[in-house]
Amino acid sequence: MKLLLSVVRRLMLYATLVLIGKSDLLAQDPHFSQFYANPVYTNPAFAGSSNHGRSVLNARNQWSSISGTFTTLSAAYDENFDKINGGLGFILSRDEAGIGLLTTNTFSAAYSYIIPVNKYLTFRAAIQTSFVQKTLDFSNFTWGDQILKKQGITKPISSQPIPNESITFGNFAAGFIGYTKYIYGGFAIHNLTEPDQSFSKTSAAPISRRITAHAGAQIPLVDDGGKNKRNNVNISPNFLFMQQQIPGGTFNELNLGMYYNKGSYVLGTFFRQTSVNSDAIILLIGLRREKLRIGYSYDATISKAQRGAPSSHEVSIAFELRKKKPKKPIRAIRCPEF
Repeated sequence: MKLLLSVVRRLMLYATLVLIGKSDLLAQDPHFSQFYANPVYTNPAFAGSSNHGRSVLNARNQWSSISGTFTTLSAAYDENFDKINGGLGFILSRDEAGIGLLTTNTFSAAYSYIIPVNKYLTFRAAIQTSFVQKTLDFSNFTWGDQILKKQGITKPISSQPIPNESITFGNFAAGFIGYTKYIYGGFAIHNLTEPDQSFSKTSAAPISRRITAHAGAQIPLVDDGGKNKRNNVNISPNFLFMQQQIPGGTFNELNLGMYYNKGSYVLGTFFRQTSVNSDAIILLIGLRREKLRIGYSYDATISKAQRGAPSSHEVSIAFELRKKKPKKPIRAIRCPEF
């Protein structure tokens, strides 16, 4: 059951059912286990939330043991600009399900506006717009008129009318974050207008709204006052909750865990619970240098889908582009970077 819901989430089951006339289908967006390694994707309010330009590459291989491929790639850049009192962020992503069966390319641009409340508390509010292209390879489908009961597949070509193989549409999101020196939290709403992603002109398949809530804290255990950052030690408890409609109901996902950071090294462990069952244990290791950050995470499946889909892998690489000290200093969000 869990494996079926996951496949629905990756849009394959949705794509097939749309073609046979279902008009009330919903599907889930892809997600990353290293949600803070891809901050603008998690919440557009993270755009420009650091003291430097930030370029991030993310790659996720979902259920690597399953025949076919479930791969999500993302490249992002964000930076704060004094003249607009906020940050700009850009994301280019590609999601493939089933050896190119369903491919989704997305370009997003986000703007976050800084709202300083006092010397302790800062808010950021953001909007995001996206351009989405989806392509479906109908040559990999077998239609009913190609099959006879006793003879199997007898017709190499179907007379079934083929819908559009490629569609494009716009999408929108909004986000909000509040933070102090050590505590942060926020929420985001993606797919605000619930755009139609159906390949057929006779049916509709809206992308349901995805609601994300997240919060955490940075708790210093050892701090040498900035003399040598390699000696600093802190822990960061965190949670991230997502909710989105799926066929038959509402899908919830809760990620609950903690990061341990000592100098340049980061370890993390999270537990993922879905509305159906316990899903996975996430293990993470990261390395941070002055201008480079590399992270790897391993999702160990603990649900009944473990035999068929025992694990997922994710890698993140980030580059920091130093620039001149801004005329108007900003308060950066002190949150994990993996």
